[in-house]
Amino acid sequence: MDRVKNKVVIITGAASGLGEADARMLAAEGARVVMTDINVDAGQTIANEIGATFYQQDVALEESWHDLMGKVEEHYGQLDALVNNAGVGIIADIETTTTEVWRKTLGIHLDGTFWGCQSAIALMKKSGGGSIINMSSTAALVGIPSFLAYSAAKGGIRSMTKSIAIHCKQQNLNVRCNSVHPGSINTPMVHNALKKLVGIDMASEEDPEMMRQKLGVGEPNDVAHMIVYLVSDESKHINGAEMVIDNGDTVI
Repeated sequence: MDRVKNKVVIITGAASGLGEADARMLAAEGARVVMTDINVDAGQTIANEIGATFYQQDVALEESWHDLMGKVEEHYGQLDALVNNAGVGIIADIETTTTEVWRKTLGIHLDGTFWGCQSAIALMKKSGGGSIINMSSTAALVGIPSFLAYSAAKGGIRSMTKSIAIHCKQQNLNVRCNSVHPGSINTPMVHNALKKLVGIDMASEEDPEMMRQKLGVGEPNDVAHMIVYLVSDESKHINGAEMVIDNGDTVI
């Protein structure tokens, strides 16, 4: 308990899936959690449950970041960590990906992560440093044909993270930046992919937990534990790393 006590942490896309798991575990470990999402009802409900603050945000809008950081600085006076988690996974390969899908996916993932990192660094410099965690994917390491835009965006996040980490080290900003690369995790996005691509509806299975284990799908807390570690001072020497959470799937 209290591994991240009193640290102010922003988590985007926190109303469900990995973001929700991150928010719950960070709050349980003593962080002052700021949740953002486009889903106001779910986000506010979770925030009320865990004692967090919630703001509606579309990460693909630059002005939303200026507004968010202004509120965080005014309310807390500091920022210790940012988890760029918001994302979307639209099923489409190179032949079926539309320009609309391409731009929407890159807007949320790449633009959102870029603006998030840029604005977070500005506030962290005033706070004395911090930790930025960018949610990538194993799709950044191997590519997934059915998720072309998603794979491209996550690959961009991987490289962006390393560039930011090196910059912050060279400038002595005391800001660390790392990427996290989950494989298949038990989230709504993975449920949708399994249903559409292989015809498996985990939610309707007689024993969803048995099916999860059979498919080798991880649990959201498998990722949340890593997030807590990267936010905490335990990871003070971890910078520019890519933390893969896939039970070895990408090395087989």
